[in-house]
Amino acid sequence: MISCLIDLFKKKPPEAQASVSSYVQPGDICIDCGANIGLVTAQMVEAGGIVYAFEPNPHAFAELQRRFRNHESVHLFQKGVWDRPSTMNLYLHEWSDDDEVKWSTGSSLLPFKKNVREDKSIEVEIIDLISFIRELKKPVGVLKIDIEGAEVEVLNRIIEDRTYEQIRWIFAETHDHKIPELKEGTDRIRKEIRRRKIKNIHLDWI
Repeated sequence: MISCLIDLFKKKPPEAQASVSSYVQPGDICIDCGANIGLVTAQMVEAGGIVYAFEPNPHAFAELQRRFRNHESVHLFQKGVWDRPSTMNLYLHEWSDDDEVKWSTGSSLLPFKKNVREDKSIEVEIIDLISFIRELKKPVGVLKIDIEGAEVEVLNRIIEDRTYEQIRWIFAETHDHKIPELKEGTDRIRKEIRRRKIKNIHLDWI
């Protein structure tokens, strides 16, 4: 397992805004957390990946289903991801009444995110992402995380439990620049990545 991981890490780390598809190898297991309407899922599929896509927003999920209904290599879950299983409120974007799909990208599990409405939410099922990865019992090629603020808890678990050792590349979008309440937690994650000399977790990749 260790020698396999060493081989996987030989590729140079990604530059900002790099396409995820550049890091997917044919047959890779890929996980798209916060898949929305499937832009990154499509990249993973086109590169030959077997994709597990998670999207809790029902409006975006309907588009996912339409887009990938004929793709046997794509497994869709209308669920959110976190560091533990739960049922939570998904707060919708303040402009979602204008276009539920367009503004689904701003949905968040965090009621204090500035551009969501506390008075407009949907109850959604949440999975423990780390447990899901373990239950695959196979190495993961690419894990993409864009979950509008919930990434802090997820990344903490991935680091604490050393789950990152089972994954070739992890791409996460952090939101501390938009959600000040996340800055302290995100800074701790960055420091821990440096302290442990973790090379396969990349933040702010888009």
